[in-house]
Parts: sequence; C-alpha cells; structure tokens
Amino acid sequence: MEFSLKSFDALTPNELYQILTLRSEVFVVEQQCVFLDMDQKDQKSEHLMFWDEKNLVAYCRILPAGISYTEPSIGRVVSSPKYRKTGAGRLLMQRAIEICRQSYGNQPIRIGAQLYLKKFYASLGFEAQGDIYLEDGIEHVEMILR
Repeated sequence: MEFSLKSFDALTPNELYQILTLRSEVFVVEQQCVFLDMDQKDQKSEHLMFWDEKNLVAYCRILPAGISYTEPSIGRVVSSPKYRKTGAGRLLMQRAIEICRQSYGNQPIRIGAQLYLKKFYASLGFEAQGDIYLEDGIEHVEMILR
C-alpha cells in the first residue's frame, strides 16, 4: 500500500474517476445524502490518495488557508467500505497532517467533522470548536489541531 499526493491538474482521468466514485459511494449512496460533491474546491486542493495496488483505499483533499477556512484544512476524508477497520483512515489522516505541516508550517489545521467521527479526530489531536451544525442533513462540528 502506498500514498500518492497530486494537484488537481496532475490527476490522471482514472485517479479522478476513482476519487469521485469513492466519494459518491460513501457520501451520497451509503450516507443517503443528496448533495453536489463537486464544489469548485478540488481544483485548488492537493489530493492525497492511499492505494492498495490499483484500489483506492482512502482519500482526502488538503486545502490551503482561505479556501474552506481561515486555516489550512483537510476535507472529503473517506475510506473505502472494503478497507474499514484496517487503520487506513488513521494512516491517511496522519499523512495528511504531516503534509499540512510541511506545506503550511506549524499552524492550526481546521476540519468540518461529521459528528459521529468526533472521537476518531480527537484521537489525532483535534479539538471540537463551536456548536454542532447541519451540513447536507448530517451533524458536523468544526475541529482544530493546534
């Protein structure tokens, strides 16, 4: 298994297809949430992919400050249902945090976490900040890693 980090323009058509398929499989179908996943932020993001040969295991995008939040952020964090409970999501987030630190220095990283994953993100050092809010019908909470 290996990581790959690419800008939007460097993604191959196959990589982009697999990313969008996984995001749709989880965020739209599994979570039964009808929303427009393509939000014009992908073009400004770095895309972190975790591969098991040709299978996309997990994915997230890393956004510079000023796109989603004042701080750099990690978003669209998703693990393939076939690879859940393997630690892939934790490895992905640890790598994403490292990349944020390398790219943006030792500044806070903000995420909009689905509420049911609050403990997972807290185990990585993120702290909840603010009130619970609904995004596309799903409870979220902003979290920050200082």
